Amino acid sequence: MRKAKIAYQGREFVGYIDNDDVLTDESTGQKISLNDEGVKFLPPCEGTMFALGLNYADHAAELEFKAPEEPLVFLKGRNTLTGQKSVTVRPDNVDYMHYECELVVVIGKSGKNIKESEAMDYVAGYTVCNDYAIRDYLENYYRPNLKVKCRDTCTPIGPWIVDRDDIKDPHNLTIRTFVNGELRQEGTTKDIIFSIPFLISYLSEFMTLNEGDMIATGTPKGLSDVKHGDLVEVEVEGVGRLANTIITQKQYEESLA
Repeated sequence: MRKAKIAYQGREFVGYIDNDDVLTDESTGQKISLNDEGVKFLPPCEGTMFALGLNYADHAAELEFKAPEEPLVFLKGRNTLTGQKSVTVRPDNVDYMHYECELVVVIGKSGKNIKESEAMDYVAGYTVCNDYAIRDYLENYYRPNLKVKCRDTCTPIGPWIVDRDDIKDPHNLTIRTFVNGELRQEGTTKDIIFSIPFLISYLSEFMTLNEGDMIATGTPKGLSDVKHGDLVEVEVEGVGRLANTIITQKQYEESLA
């Protein structure tokens, strides 16, 4: 089943989506067609996002970095999260901004010191994110700074959460990125270095994981630059396809005025 969060007619709604793309709000029972022009998708989760760097060996090789021996984890602020069919700002005067299609694990209940053998019991489901990076500001890929990874609008996520049990094997899913309809990136979660159970156990050794927290599991090789006006679509097999458009800094500032 798919669960989404949307804004519609000045209110927010959360609920499951049927096969006809109709969302039923879990509080009121109101039914809303996701095809209505007034529907705006919101990020489906609001917890802490843990993001993995260099968690695919082919991606590390692509960047001419050594694959890590321990997970490289950084945090992302809520300011950077946007929903389906949103916009992402490419700052003025940068030379290289690239997409990163990622499978995101959504935590379903709080836990600390979780055993790896029990870790999947803490998973509510999965979603998709596009963890954009602005390479111009990168000083150390092993510890990406805020200008690279925490800018406003630079992490579209969604469109929804797919229940854990609907994904038979999250470590065997195809990942693809399309730019203006052209396939730019293709890989598989088979190539993840640190598995989902390992990451949940690892993080919970020193941080309590809470319901709604997210683990973005990294991206495979196949990165390329994106420009103003590009339509970027990231897709994880069985989970969903997430689209957003790149805009200029001026366009974004004008939209806020």
